[in-house]
Amino acid sequence: MRKYLLLLVLCLFAMVENVLAQVEKDEGVLQKDEEILEKDQKVLKNQLDSLFYEEAVVAIEEKSFILEADRVIFKTGKNAYVNSNTNFVAVKGENAVVQVAFNVPELGPNGLGGITVDGRVTSYEVKKDKKANLYVSMNVMGVGISAVIRITMYAGSNDAVVDISPNLNSNRLTLSGNIYASDNSHVFKGRSL
Repeated sequence: MRKYLLLLVLCLFAMVENVLAQVEKDEGVLQKDEEILEKDQKVLKNQLDSLFYEEAVVAIEEKSFILEADRVIFKTGKNAYVNSNTNFVAVKGENAVVQVAFNVPELGPNGLGGITVDGRVTSYEVKKDKKANLYVSMNVMGVGISAVIRITMYAGSNDAVVDISPNLNSNRLTLSGNIYASDNSHVFKGRSL
């Protein structure tokens, strides 16, 4: 009886060992599949970013784009995350709109908790460096705004930063977000000054 019991224990041990080896093999295959999936996702993201970049370049050259900002950086360096539908810089031909609206309970001049100003674009310049970063510089003049606006869009994606430097004071404001063609953007414009 002891021999049978010992033989049974050895058989069970061998079966458990075989099952564990197979589980480890399956985990290895799963890990390789996950690595392949991650690589594919990175490649797909890079291709998508590249398409967004090309679309944004065309929109900037045609003067028909909107930078939808999801972050505002004040001159002191403090950040505020904001809604990209209500915080933007838009250029359409010779006209520009700058709107900031913070998530506050007060309505503000534009009815959204911030300010909206319209102006005319002058001195519009587009430059591209060796790394394919795009730089846009323009002056915007209108009721409630007289500012130099500088946009930097980084190579390979539509991520961009816009610096708004007023000519009449030092209350510089920086917005960070993405550039889209005017037709592909969905922003909500408040009341202008």
